[in-house]
Amino acid sequence: MIVPVILSGGSGTRLWPLSRAMYPKQFIRFNGEPTSLLGATLARLKANEGIAAPILMCSNDHRFLVRDELERAGVEPQAIILEPVARNTAPAIAVAALAALADDAGAILAVLPSDHVVKDGAAFQECLHRAAEVAASGKLVLFGIPATEPHTGYGYIRRGEPLAGSDEEAYTVAEFTEKPLPDKAQAYVDAGGYFWNSGIFVLGARAYLDELEAYQPDVLAAARKAWAGVTRDLGFLRLDGAAFSASPNISIDYAVMERTNRAAILPFDAGWNDVGSWSSLWDVAEHDEHGNSVEGDAILIDTAGTYVHSEKALVSTIGVSDLVIVSTPDALLVADKRRSQDVARIVQSLRQSNRREQEQHLRNHRPWGFFETLNVGPRFQVKLLHVKPGGRLSTQMHHHRSEHWTVVRGTAKVTINGEARLVQENESVYITATHWHSLENPGRVPLELIEVQIGSYLGEDDIIRSDDAYHRAPDETK
Repeated sequence: MIVPVILSGGSGTRLWPLSRAMYPKQFIRFNGEPTSLLGATLARLKANEGIAAPILMCSNDHRFLVRDELERAGVEPQAIILEPVARNTAPAIAVAALAALADDAGAILAVLPSDHVVKDGAAFQECLHRAAEVAASGKLVLFGIPATEPHTGYGYIRRGEPLAGSDEEAYTVAEFTEKPLPDKAQAYVDAGGYFWNSGIFVLGARAYLDELEAYQPDVLAAARKAWAGVTRDLGFLRLDGAAFSASPNISIDYAVMERTNRAAILPFDAGWNDVGSWSSLWDVAEHDEHGNSVEGDAILIDTAGTYVHSEKALVSTIGVSDLVIVSTPDALLVADKRRSQDVARIVQSLRQSNRREQEQHLRNHRPWGFFETLNVGPRFQVKLLHVKPGGRLSTQMHHHRSEHWTVVRGTAKVTINGEARLVQENESVYITATHWHSLENPGRVPLELIEVQIGSYLGEDDIIRSDDAYHRAPDETK
């Protein structure tokens, strides 16, 4: 049985300002697509014979976003495993392998990043099953993307001899090469037989653990100890934090694939893109006759080869070319498309300056829904609160602010100092500072209300909570 292992980490740097640390790119809907990148990954794996329910690996910060995407996709996972800290792919896959083997001694893992584009789903399915057949023989299979241009952002793999019995569909691996300089990348393309490393692996769970024990036993030891100490929390599996943190921070490529003699490569040509930069997102988008790609409100005059994404404001350009322009309610990016890989430098600068724009949008997602900051001024703040059906905010109190809630959609159940009441559309309620209060959506449609905060201090840390239905630590509600 093929067990999909979906790696849903990410730091939200490469597609800033649309992606943020608390809302990385796998949760975003790009280019007008109805589903997120994670949702599309889940859709490629649904309702196929021989494919088990997926295991998802994600950080604690993203766990409710992952569960929301699973619910939208109608997928019931085998497990959602929370990584206490980021330790790269080798230990994450080791934990997933241990989880899969607990249910199936012959499990074949299909390790998939959550944030890639694959245009041809049928070709992906066909390649996945072919790779599983090769992996059943003990090989560790990597999907290789034919190198069609001298891209310097990918690792390269040179194929070796065809594997016996594979009808020249799978090959041994002759050589791994890190991201090359342009001249060398061009030489690889000209020579033929070179492939980009896709980061998609198909391998037997037991075979992977055996190779990990041979080449990186400290990673396996940490994974085993972390898995042995797993606990359940609201349907999530929490690894032993101390044990997992003790693992080396290392990728599967460095830990195993570049050292083992079991590595194999399967050519994969199905419209793959890792969406690793704004220029790569332009590559997979639809273009007008001038090579422009536009999402949102824009007027382009004498403009070519430009990517525009605007969430609210009108973007206008005159006489420019090959730019990336991304406008969000709290940040604007304008970049030379050829330098879109350098966006990470902006994020690094934001972190060093302790600015929130690298971490959060004005819209902050919560397990109960989201809140969005609409306006801020001296002694006041206005927010939109969106509460999912059945969603419930924690019981809380503020020392320095009072709040006025006006319901604009749905029905709110408001409890103030122990007294509950229903508040309908176009009705409001006032909550005085120091009064304990909670908010719940008892209905079947989303609840939306406008919150006006008034007081001398309006920070998110002026919240004292007496309970939380979602078992969040204090730092998760900042």
